[in-house]
Amino acid sequence: MAYQDEHGERRRIVVETPNERREVVHSEQVRHPQSSGISGATLAAVVIAVIALAAVMILFVINRQDTVNNNATAQQPPQTIIQQPAQQPVQQQPPIIVQQPAPATQPAPVIVNNPPPAGGSTSGRVSDDSTIQTAIDKKLSNDPSLASLGIMAVVLNGKVTLTGVVKTESQKAQVERVVRSVKGVKSIDNQISVGY
Repeated sequence: MAYQDEHGERRRIVVETPNERREVVHSEQVRHPQSSGISGATLAAVVIAVIALAAVMILFVINRQDTVNNNATAQQPPQTIIQQPAQQPVQQQPPIIVQQPAPATQPAPVIVNNPPPAGGSTSGRVSDDSTIQTAIDKKLSNDPSLASLGIMAVVLNGKVTLTGVVKTESQKAQVERVVRSVKGVKSIDNQISVGY
């Protein structure tokens, strides 16, 4: 501990006794510790100010991150989920469009229908697809080895997508051969799984 102020005191004390009289010099050094110039209240005020400043900075950073996250969310394009309808053996249904609810800050999603073909109307293509669909369903249900497999076929613009589960690769190939034999089938996307 450093001492800033040091001073000495000298006192003369006269001691009288019945036999004698004597004078005693008494000296004393008094030391005062150096004060730092900052009182306890000032130190407490500084500590509170530093804590308050840190809290304001943390809140600012958190608020800025929320703003960035909200801006990023608002810039994402709306999501549209297209779900294929359940197969009807008689008629092909158009796809069902299911939209996820958009947050209040996003614009409404835009639904774009497939443009008509360059050659004319779509009614010929739809009737061709429904005719192909009916023929495929009939062939699969009339074949006893394939009827119990539960294979689904979807026809769109002459392209057939096959889905389902079979026990062997030969059954998968047999289903594809039967579907390929239907008039009007342009291509086959065989997504049948081989499982148990």
